[in-house]
Amino acid sequence: MFKISIICLGKFKEQAYIDLEKEYLKRLSPFGKIKILELPEIGYNKQGEVERVKEKEAELIRKHLPEGAIVILMQENGTLRDSIEFAATLDRLTSLGQELVFVIGSGVGLHPSLMDVANYTFSLSKLTFPHNFARILLLEQIYRAGTIISGKEYHK
Repeated sequence: MFKISIICLGKFKEQAYIDLEKEYLKRLSPFGKIKILELPEIGYNKQGEVERVKEKEAELIRKHLPEGAIVILMQENGTLRDSIEFAATLDRLTSLGQELVFVIGSGVGLHPSLMDVANYTFSLSKLTFPHNFARILLLEQIYRAGTIISGKEYHK
């Protein structure tokens, strides 16, 4: 059974994202407990402020990381896995009995200092996606992993 939290910066504003998230959370319920923690994005006015924003968002993320959790940063330069490999990794990590925490940054990305608390970095694709869409893709891949692990046919 999955025990997964997703920490993400920013709230969904579009109803389509809200509906998709609800649908995947419903589909995921037989596979375990999935919690989503939305943290506020920190605004900025000038491009030169991006590094400061990343630092403040990293501080906020650190405050919400559960002790003893396995932390997985979602980054464009993280390790790429296909769905079968992702499922095997999730199966192995969840068997350790620790909570898995996926972290999705805001539109400016994640501060490099978070590597100090990360156990893994994963990438969903070499393509670039809006961070809100990445959240839906991550939920879909966790659901797909659940079906693969349990032997259901969804993943094909």
